[in-house]
Amino acid sequence: MSVIENTQESEVPELEKKTGIDIYATPAKGIGGRLRQVPEDFIVKEITEEFKENKEGKYLILEMTKTNWETHHLIRDLSRALGISSKRIGIGGTKDKRAVTTQRISIFNLSENEIDNLNMKDVDFRILGRSNKDVGLGDLVGNEFNITIRDIDVEKEELESRMKLITDTILKMRGVPNFYGIQRFGARRPITHLVGESIVRGNLEKAAMDYIAKAFPDEPEDTQAVRKQVEDTRNFVEGLNNYPLQLRYERTMMHHLHVNPDDYAGAFETLSMKMRKLFVHAYQSYLFNRIICLRLKEGLELNQAYVGDIVCFKNKQGLPDSSKHEYVNDNNLAGMNRLLKHGRAFVTASLPGFRSDFASGKPGEIESSVLEEENVPLEGFKVPDMKKVGSTGQRREILLKVKPEYSIDADELNPGKLKANLRFSLPKGSYATVVLREYMKTDPIKMG
Repeated sequence: MSVIENTQESEVPELEKKTGIDIYATPAKGIGGRLRQVPEDFIVKEITEEFKENKEGKYLILEMTKTNWETHHLIRDLSRALGISSKRIGIGGTKDKRAVTTQRISIFNLSENEIDNLNMKDVDFRILGRSNKDVGLGDLVGNEFNITIRDIDVEKEELESRMKLITDTILKMRGVPNFYGIQRFGARRPITHLVGESIVRGNLEKAAMDYIAKAFPDEPEDTQAVRKQVEDTRNFVEGLNNYPLQLRYERTMMHHLHVNPDDYAGAFETLSMKMRKLFVHAYQSYLFNRIICLRLKEGLELNQAYVGDIVCFKNKQGLPDSSKHEYVNDNNLAGMNRLLKHGRAFVTASLPGFRSDFASGKPGEIESSVLEEENVPLEGFKVPDMKKVGSTGQRREILLKVKPEYSIDADELNPGKLKANLRFSLPKGSYATVVLREYMKTDPIKMG
């Protein structure tokens, strides 16, 4: 029997369905509640590779704990406070803003005294030592989470029952579906994958106009109104006069189109390469989410390999290495499942591209049916009209391994309500929200 049988006591919110997720993997009703009532409700501590600090080295290594700071804004303000270039500051990854986060950073050619004399609001620094190696993205292994869900309007006995059933199911599955979370697509305006789809289909005009002008109901009403006006009129001058200043990417694209009418590829080139690639990657993420959902509906376990699956193997950090993979057949099926059980292999699904490897057998039928239903033009992932944006495709593990622990208590901030505390660790590149959604089963807006 599939572990997801009878899982649909809670209806998946429409906003999540727009991102390709239309199923829960756990059977209990959700607990509701909300996240981040205060920053201290979301505590994140970075897990990095073993870093051997000592008394010598070009780089000062620090442990930085920040509260309610966006990472890039903090690095900018830190560099200004120290009077140095931000390029001298190394980090392993960006962290949530409305949270308390702890991470290791490096600063090139800085003395300990300069940090001792530094005073930044809601930021603490602890000197770890020095090194001849800076902190970079390759050092990040994962993150530890300590998360409080507040304002839960469920009786304590019932809450305990739901929390236990959800946790037991996750432990039995050895994790949760490794979905791309709502942040990948835009929490209030899930548009990135729709733009990416139009780019892949070669319709850059639709892609640009959707990004600039497609309104979503969770945006402020005045923002929806000005987007609708530009969508209907293509009057970019009017748009530049009326769009809120914080919509700087849309404004930049409109300015380009005003000066260079119909140059939609050029409008995208006003954005950073990272952002341009994000659109295509988000469309791949949407397709990946759909493949996992269909796999679940077809009764295929996420923690088990089937003939036709493609598995990848762990790297030196113990993380999945999608560049090293192997097809599962009748001869190696038992061996592959032993490797899966011991965490040395991972079942994967496709992030489609123009040079993708696809599964065969039943897993392959599932991947093919999603691509056929969506009528995905794989050659379109070459994106000939936009330089360096194309994607060959890759594989990604379908199970996010996690062992959550929980506790329940009275909610001191919301009298008469309860709170639940969840503690778990995740590898880099994964989303805490895909764990939390199994417990809360609520509108993603309440999880932002």
